[in-house]
Amino acid sequence: MEFLETSEGQLYIGVAVGLIAVGVAAYFLFSSTKPKVCLDPENFKDFKLVKKTQLSHNVAKFKFALHTPTSVLGLPIGQHISCRGKDSQGEEVIKPYTPTTLDSDVGYFELVIKMYPQGRMSHHFREMREGDYLDVKGPKGRFKYQPGQVRAFGMLAGGSGITPMFQVTRAILENPNDKTKVHLIYANVTHEDILLKPPEEWSGGVGFVSKEMIQTHCPAPAPDIQILRCGPPPMNKAMAAHLEALGYAPEMQFQF
Repeated sequence: MEFLETSEGQLYIGVAVGLIAVGVAAYFLFSSTKPKVCLDPENFKDFKLVKKTQLSHNVAKFKFALHTPTSVLGLPIGQHISCRGKDSQGEEVIKPYTPTTLDSDVGYFELVIKMYPQGRMSHHFREMREGDYLDVKGPKGRFKYQPGQVRAFGMLAGGSGITPMFQVTRAILENPNDKTKVHLIYANVTHEDILLKPPEEWSGGVGFVSKEMIQTHCPAPAPDIQILRCGPPPMNKAMAAHLEALGYAPEMQFQF
């Protein structure tokens, strides 16, 4: 893991160049019997919360059991699910989330959720207890990943926007035949806000994500690369402007 060493601004920024060293399971080969897919794109289905692990004061990992021990969620790489719950006023709320698990994780799926004080769906997750059920529908999303579709990805993530990047990266690392390179810039307000972090101690830089950082750590504009971005709206807007200024054509970019 290589970290930026800037000194201004407010964001803690970690950079990983090449194949990211996140912990992954061995590549899973399915048998000839096709596993049961649990997701339904038209109808909500409920899944039981079997384990809730608090990762920080406002982040928790939720593990949900699928309908059978041999079932898979059935979520294509790079897509997300819609989760339905109730806010503090009892009103229905639906929000998209990206699991950190893949279909190589059989019998369950996991969500890493950052719960904001005023977040409507955050309230639902905060109140969930083991044994409760979550309504889920999907898959959703425009991004469809195929191994080798590009030579390299540049990833610009902020806050909980790391989850689709983590999902795509895991899929690449679990497939020994996928040689796609991954270059990640991940920004957070504080060290404690960093989700899915390998190192416990912060040794990276501080500062807003700039054109110079993108130019240094992401693949240069080319027909066989793609820059993925996912973060808060202000960050997405700023990154789009940086990428345009650096010569990345619209077809070289994708926003989750």
